[in-house]
Amino acid sequence: MSATFSSLSIRNYRLWFAGALVANVGTWMQRVAQDWLVLTDLTDESGVAVGITTALQFAPALLLSAWAGLLADRFDRRKLLLATQVAQGVLAAGLGALVLSGHAELWHVYVFAGLLGAVTAIDAPVRQTFVAELVPQSRLSNAVGLNSASFNAARLVGPGLAGLLIAAVGSGWVFVINAATFAATIVSLTLMRRSELHTMPHASRAKGQIREGIAYVRNRSDILVIMVVVCVVSTFGLNFQLTSALMARTEFGKGAQEYGVLGSVLAIGSLTGALLAARRERPRVRLVIGSAFGFGVATGVMALMPTYTSFAVACIPVGLASLTMMTAANTSIQMTTDPQMRGRVMSLYMMVFLGATPVGSPVVGWIGETFGARWSIGVGSISALLVSVGAALWARKHWDVRVRYRVARRPYVEVLYPADRAAAAAGTAAAAGEQDAGPESERVRAQGAADAQHAA
Repeated sequence: MSATFSSLSIRNYRLWFAGALVANVGTWMQRVAQDWLVLTDLTDESGVAVGITTALQFAPALLLSAWAGLLADRFDRRKLLLATQVAQGVLAAGLGALVLSGHAELWHVYVFAGLLGAVTAIDAPVRQTFVAELVPQSRLSNAVGLNSASFNAARLVGPGLAGLLIAAVGSGWVFVINAATFAATIVSLTLMRRSELHTMPHASRAKGQIREGIAYVRNRSDILVIMVVVCVVSTFGLNFQLTSALMARTEFGKGAQEYGVLGSVLAIGSLTGALLAARRERPRVRLVIGSAFGFGVATGVMALMPTYTSFAVACIPVGLASLTMMTAANTSIQMTTDPQMRGRVMSLYMMVFLGATPVGSPVVGWIGETFGARWSIGVGSISALLVSVGAALWARKHWDVRVRYRVARRPYVEVLYPADRAAAAAGTAAAAGEQDAGPESERVRAQGAADAQHAA
């Protein structure tokens, strides 16, 4: 089996991958149907209402993620996932029943979005850390990349399929179908061989464990840099459901099918980025910063596209850049965090990643209504460019980073840390081994964070 798909040789991971793929298709179908229901059936094309719906779906992450991370560190992650999958299926079926009965109102969607957000807030850190129990540490980066590939393969199919189903049978049946897809994940979790799980150590019950997780992150400037970059880009840039709906409906005058196609085209780039991520042994902080900059450039170009077709094509590099940033951030944090702290650290990461959406979505929706749909994308482009440049300048100053440019041979751009330069000057095998392990300055090591090593 090729290096890209090596984790699929492991039975438990193979079961998880298959079940998650089916459930992810349903999740993307529901997201498209929910936004289209609000935009066209329950309001008069209100971008603010769509933004509020999205915000309510992600707002619980701000309140519950830290506690969910503690649950992930303390309890059996497989059992927690079984509970969250059942709950999500029940909520999807309930919303579908309301829509099919003709009794659905806007406030109903708001309530279900909030409840689904609460379950997702608990599910996310558990799901992220459970991957480490399915594969050995040496394949964790590959497994995280394949998880993203699964999610974005579903994104490739789900929105387009949702558009067809909305046009054919209506949004209600899309919600019901999504409810049924969670059975795939439940079955996969049930069939796993517990003896083959790589069970991580659980944190014992004690006071101040959430504060302990916050203190751990506060003393790791590499993780803080990742979180700041992801938070800003997520707040103003990762609002594709909202911005694509506004562009399709108000800028290009298209319907549900064309809106669904935009999500699928975006997923072409995302899936490509996920497969490339699966081949990386160890993503770095610089990849997070660089891909955030690329995302800013790509979304700026996308916002200027004059036609529906050119806009759809421009979605591909946007999907590639955004997925590269998200996967690099996720894997970098997981691979450099102590196993007993991983659930809490990942919950804090998911808090800034998902929790930023409730802040950004209504703002982006208001910008789209007030200044036009193109500016709802433009604000994300500007924000991504600013935060990536700011993070690069900060890293250069505090981590003593130097950038070397070369025209004649690859790599054309090389990022050098203090230990890199020492190794190059010494030219010894020991120095080369230190470079492979990850460079860091003595000043940063004295701060107790090992940030330069993790960021290199």
